[in-house]
This record gives sequence, structure tokens and C-alpha cells, in this order.
Amino acid sequence: MDRYDVAASAAGLLLDGLFATVRYEVRGFERHRSWLDGGGAVVYVMWHGRLLPLAHNRRDEGHVCLVSRSRDGEYLTRLLTRWGFGAVRGSSSRGGSAALREMVRLARRGRSLCVTPDGPRGPRERLKPGALLAAQVAGLPVVPCASGTRRAWWIEGWDRFLVPKPFARIRIAYGEPVMIPRSAGREELASIAADVERELGRLMAWVDGEG
Repeated sequence: MDRYDVAASAAGLLLDGLFATVRYEVRGFERHRSWLDGGGAVVYVMWHGRLLPLAHNRRDEGHVCLVSRSRDGEYLTRLLTRWGFGAVRGSSSRGGSAALREMVRLARRGRSLCVTPDGPRGPRERLKPGALLAAQVAGLPVVPCASGTRRAWWIEGWDRFLVPKPFARIRIAYGEPVMIPRSAGREELASIAADVERELGRLMAWVDGEG
């Protein structure tokens, strides 16, 4: 057991205890439930700072997360593995092409993907195109999602990472699935990216109690 496993095990125990006290309120999952029930996979997109509650809520479902090759990414990979996720290592700045190919391969085998399209360095809540490209090539719908709570600690950094406080009520919201046409070029992809970014903003307003 190396230091990453030690840290992930300790963090996992603490987080499992914390999340055992929270309550979830979920909205919009029915929008893509029938697709999943029919054996389809999706590409979930969420902002990096809101990853933690979503990951815990959807643990042990076998989804695959895109995680950077950084040291912090290694800690996150070990934690996600503990929660039953697979991980593909890479980002827009390092190993992106290989990661995209691996994600498409896994998606075609029926594994849903989880991507934080503003990671790993930001800018915060600005969508990079990798998730849309993976969905386009694999022929899967993109599903925007968000989590939030008014009772949280915020880890200072580029992403304002949210950690819920004990006994928090966490809101989770899923948007309408978006199919990316195989024929979509750069301009159409940019337009779709803007639409997905706006939808994420709408979902964030609701989970943060503003909608």
C-alpha cells in the first residue's frame, strides 16, 4: 500500500461517514432513465468543483471518470476506485488524445463516462470540447448534471471545490440529454457547447437554491 492508497483510504472512511448523514434531493434523472434502462450509456458532464457529491451518489455503478495525470489526480483516482468507478487518466494539457480514444472504447462497451469539462486547471465553469467529442464519436448523449448545498465547506482553489457539511441536504439535478450529430463541425460543436454550458448554469442555480 503506497501513500496514495493510505490517503485515499483515510479520506474514503471520513467521506463515507460524512455522506452517511446527508440527504439527497434529485431532480431530472427520469430524463435519461429509459436510455440507461435500455442498456445505453451516457456522457455525464459536471463542473469540477461539484464532483464529490455526484460521485458519492452514483457510486458502485461502474461508470468511468476522466482524471488528470497530476498528483492530485492520483489521489482522486484512488478515491473514485474505492467508490466503484473506473478511471481514464488524461486531460486537455496532458495525454488528452490517448484518453479520448480509451473513453470512446469503453463507452462503446456500454460504460457511461463522467467528465469535468472545466478541469483540470480551469477556467472554472467553462466547457472544453473533449466531452462533446467523446460523445460524438461514441454516439452517446451528453447529460449535464450538477450538485449543490447551502451547508458546505469550500476548498479554495481555481474550482472552489465543494465538500458538504454533516447533515446537509444536497440537491442533484440532471438536464436534458443532448445528442451530438456525427456530422457536426467546429461551429456546430461550439454552438452545442454554449447550449450545454447554459444548461449547466441553469442546473447550478437550482442546486444552489436560487431556482
